Formats: sequence, structure tokens, C-alpha cells
Amino acid sequence: MFTELNSILSTTPDNFTQGEFILVSDRQCDASFLIHHFLSFYLRARCRVCFLGLVQSFSHYSAVSQRLGVSLAQAKEKGQLIFLEGLKESLSILNPQEANTGSQAMDFLRDPGVGLRSLYEFVRSSVSSSGGAEEWGPSVLLVDDLSVLLSLGVKVGAVLDFSHYCRATVCSQQQGNVVMLVRCDGEEDDGDDEGSERLLKGLCHQCSLTLQVRGLPTGYCRDIHGQVEVCWRRRQADGQHTQKKLFQYKVHDKGASFFARGTSSAVL
Repeated sequence: MFTELNSILSTTPDNFTQGEFILVSDRQCDASFLIHHFLSFYLRARCRVCFLGLVQSFSHYSAVSQRLGVSLAQAKEKGQLIFLEGLKESLSILNPQEANTGSQAMDFLRDPGVGLRSLYEFVRSSVSSSGGAEEWGPSVLLVDDLSVLLSLGVKVGAVLDFSHYCRATVCSQQQGNVVMLVRCDGEEDDGDDEGSERLLKGLCHQCSLTLQVRGLPTGYCRDIHGQVEVCWRRRQADGQHTQKKLFQYKVHDKGASFFARGTSSAVL
């Protein structure tokens, strides 16, 4: 959990906005550090977390969370964390020799054209079920990362439908939060990554908060790893209001630092 980012977003584990859809995106850089932040943040807030880990193993997320002071193993044991290890689940479907002992969440891999109903049903049942003996706070869905579904043959429309139903279930019905990561590899206007671009634009219309991570326009810098544009979207009686702020950041072994553009000690 990054305290400087909490300050930027005016939030703490004891006091955060419910019913938010938070979209994290990156372009020619890696925004996964923000997924680790939100995972540790919501676990510290005693939320019930459903995590769709589609690109990394549980061991990876657990090792990073350990450095941030959170134990994913304990959270799973207590029933606070439900973790879908997409790589392992996919193997049981794609390799007939593997015993299929997991959930049916990744059944869409057998026929990507049928959509993501099985994955949504996994999310719905996870956030609706009881979390063991302890009482937890609002439900939270984290997805890392949504754009990998396009690489698996799922159409953009089906992914947007999935995000819409997840938002309706988690944010609207349960007043919980959703955090999704989307990656765009190409330049914004080059048209080479049309699927991811269409997905990003569609999700931007659904979300209430976006964090867009990009590399520095001037290239590599040892003391500044990139910049993040934070955009708040609030619907009011007279329409939607948008507020944007741009920050630079540096990722450390146990966290990240955020600062206004041009105020890093490296350039002062």
C-alpha cells in the first residue's frame, strides 16, 4: 500500500469511497505496481477480495504483497481472499492430460466465441458467498489483466459485457469496488493495437476513476520511472464532471513515491 497515492486519491483503508469502478491502464510501461497497491489496500481495509490473476501465479502476488506487509496466504485461509490462478486453471483445460480439479471459470477457453459467462458466474458466486467465520467489509473485484482475454480469442464486446455485469453486481448491488488493469502496447494513435484501444475506450465510459501509467516522454530516467495521470469522473445533476492531475513516480522495493511533475530531487 502506497501512502502517497492514498493522499492523492484522498482515501485510507478506514475511509474510502464505495461503489467505484477504478480502471488502471499502461502504455509502453508496467502499471502492475498499482494492482499490488490496491490488493494490499483493500485487504488492509478488511474487504472481501476476489482476485482474477490472469497473468501471474499466486506465488508472485504473494511475494510482492509480503514486501508490502500483507500475507495473501493468511487472507485465503481466513476466507477474505478468493484467488483465481488463471495460468493453472488454463493448463487443466488446454492440456488434456492435466486433471481438471479446479473451477469452471476458464471454460471459455474451449470456445472463446461463447463469451465470458462462466468467468462472470465465478465472480458473482465469489462476491456473494459468505467469507467464513469472520465478518468482512464490502466486496472488491481485482482483475490483472483484462486485456489478456483478447489474446485468448475473446471479442472486445464480450469483455466489455463482462466488465459491465461485474460493475452492476459488485458496485451497484453490493456497493463494493472494482479495479481492472488494461494494457495497450502501441502508441495511442498508431492503430496497431485496435482491440486493446477499443477495450480501453469502452471501459473509460464505465469507470469513475482512471489511473493511466506511461513512460516519460523524454525516455529512460534512473530516478523517475514514469508518469501517471489520475482522472476523476463524477456524475452530477448538470452532467459529468472530469478532473485530471498528472504525477511522476518511482517504484521502490517496498513501495512507490509519487510527486508533482518536475519536483523530483533528480531534476531540482
